[in-house]
Amino acid sequence: MCDRRDFLKATAGLAATAMAAPVAARAAEKGPPAPTAFGMPRDMILINLRRDGGYGLGLKTPDGVLDVAAAGKAVGLPVPADMDDLLQNGKGPMLRAVIDAVEAAPDPRLTIPEDRIAYAPLVTRPEKIIMMGFNYRKHAEETGTPPPKDPPLFNKYNNTLNHHGGTIRLPTQAAREFDYETELVIVFGRECRDVSEADALDYVAGYATGNDFSARDLQTLTSQFMIGKTSDGFAPLGPYLVTADRVPDPNNLRLVTKVNGAVRQDWTTADMIFNCRQLISFASKVMTIKPGDVFYTGTPQGVIFGEKIPRAERQWLKPGDVIVSSLEGLGELQFSLV
Repeated sequence: MCDRRDFLKATAGLAATAMAAPVAARAAEKGPPAPTAFGMPRDMILINLRRDGGYGLGLKTPDGVLDVAAAGKAVGLPVPADMDDLLQNGKGPMLRAVIDAVEAAPDPRLTIPEDRIAYAPLVTRPEKIIMMGFNYRKHAEETGTPPPKDPPLFNKYNNTLNHHGGTIRLPTQAAREFDYETELVIVFGRECRDVSEADALDYVAGYATGNDFSARDLQTLTSQFMIGKTSDGFAPLGPYLVTADRVPDPNNLRLVTKVNGAVRQDWTTADMIFNCRQLISFASKVMTIKPGDVFYTGTPQGVIFGEKIPRAERQWLKPGDVIVSSLEGLGELQFSLV
């Protein structure tokens, strides 16, 4: 982690003329900020918070979590309402202005210890949750699946979105074979259609840790994955959105899953069959990807579904289990089962 000065350094463009003049003057004194293609702040770790019966933004700093809504009120500037507002409505400059104002007049009352915040799902109303199946060579091998020639995409819905520290109520009336899939998640900050592989990462706002939680008996009940993937809470996501500039190579990250403290997956995103650039480019030729959409990129080997023993003898996940998913530099996502 960088120190507070580096962390809050101006990098994403001055606010629009509607922003207060003193804020613009302070930013100008620091020199020109680094440009971004879609106004997304740089060098930040952002959190979607539960607050006042709704949602709000948090900024992770070395001193704790800056409550962006409280900061905006304190300095008299508007703020993005939450992560979806920030991403979908291009409000990066608005956030930048508030952070600059807080840096100019620090107030420790605006910073909350992270162990006292309430996490929300990283996004709560994306237009699309895109999923990728069998995208790691070893995972395809462990499940006896031929490596795909083209990306096998499927989807989840907003009812599946879950948060760090959340719970999944297992749908035991319909299924019993519950399984984990830790995944790198791409979060978009710019509308994306028919993009090249070379340009694909320019459309990424940041990255996050996710888990494609699954009911394998429902997943394999028919030829379609959907019913095994879309129960309530089956898409934990978070705790952080790490802006794209802090992740120089998304296909060089360590990925780990622990169940009740025991390591179950430990691999690297370098093993993807289709890397992040290829996935984005392929999907963008099929559909328009919108700001705030998320893309789960697949899981490596080590899932229960891939064990080389009869399915009836496998120790599927159960109520009381605690799962921790982590991606290098993106934080640990923990949730429990009930």
